[in-house]
Amino acid sequence: MSKRVTIIGGGIVGLSCAYYLNKQGHEVRVIDKSAMNEGASYVNAGYITPSHIIPLSAPGMISKGLKWMTDSASPFYVKPRLDRTFLKWAWQFKQSATAAKVQRAIPLIRDINLFSRELYEALKAEQPFPFHYQRNGLLMLCNTEKGLEEEWHVAQQAQQAGLDVSLLDAAGVKEYEPDVALDITGAVYFDCDAHMSPEPFMEGMQAYLVEKGVEIRSEETVSGFDLQGDRIKAVTTEQGRYPTDEVVLAAGAWSPMVAKQLKLSIPVQPGKGYRINVERPTGIKMPSILVESKVAVTPMEGFTRFAGTMELGELNHRINPVRVQAIADAAKKFYPSVEVEEQEKLQAACGLRPCTPDGLPYIGRPARWQNLVVATGHAMMGWSLGPGTGKLVGELVDGVRPSLDLAAYHPDRF
Repeated sequence: MSKRVTIIGGGIVGLSCAYYLNKQGHEVRVIDKSAMNEGASYVNAGYITPSHIIPLSAPGMISKGLKWMTDSASPFYVKPRLDRTFLKWAWQFKQSATAAKVQRAIPLIRDINLFSRELYEALKAEQPFPFHYQRNGLLMLCNTEKGLEEEWHVAQQAQQAGLDVSLLDAAGVKEYEPDVALDITGAVYFDCDAHMSPEPFMEGMQAYLVEKGVEIRSEETVSGFDLQGDRIKAVTTEQGRYPTDEVVLAAGAWSPMVAKQLKLSIPVQPGKGYRINVERPTGIKMPSILVESKVAVTPMEGFTRFAGTMELGELNHRINPVRVQAIADAAKKFYPSVEVEEQEKLQAACGLRPCTPDGLPYIGRPARWQNLVVATGHAMMGWSLGPGTGKLVGELVDGVRPSLDLAAYHPDRF
């Protein structure tokens, strides 16, 4: 039976939900407060990352965060503030950062990433619109012996989880990257990963959805809901009232503000990440993470993107030039022949990733509302998990058994 579905949020997760719901024959509307041409879905590294099996809430992250709190150029920066919501989130993060909970999270993160990667590859095969997708794997480049040792320890956990991983010395890395100078000790290579160019995909997806009859309402902010019992009857904005049968909350870092209007608590903190585009030949062929600096490097269509940092702070898109410079410095440190120019740094952009306390997204129906599905909190894996989340949301709306067990992703778990 066709339903009227209102999706709040037009990032990669929201548009993926729209794609599958539209394919299932539903009448779909997407509402987003932005112009839908910027933010985390546009400035990310474009990684599809089954390799990223360790959640942000890993043992040791609390001490690292405290250590780096005074260093605004650090890879993981927490802006000190006495905010009740943040302090509660930080406590929940601390409770989640145990070895036992990380071990329980590893297969969950692996499975949803592999599920989503299969859907990206199905999309590429169907070609509803053209987009860049390459499965070349991922290099975890290390410039210290300690960094390589720690990364190999993570890689061994990935091996135990069934992923294909290799340990490379500097000469071995050169076989993957023959055309650029590297200052490294070695690397870990994950065969399972892929990469994309986010902006063309988002533009192509939007155009495709409009062509298929999906209504896109950009630059429109949700101001309230018409509620009746345990059902949402309509979504309201300053521009109008939209009667609905189902609502999908996929508003990323803004999800808690929308959820509050529905008397729900969705613990999410915005984690700001930055990107620099170098639109000159760099010689870089492989997507890589510069391990000690926590910077991602992606060869995209016609340019190389350097992206990174996790800045837990306020809900804004202000650019911190210190953090931009840290990314540029990391690029130079690992690739001595690559110089990020001043103009490229001035054109840096940022996006806000929605971070949950335990590193797992929220996907499911909260008990309070019969016709609401929450799909947010994907942190640094939003791009990777977009199609997977969209498919799962479509299954929930249709009332069929989801492709994955969603118990661990339940939005009421905190």
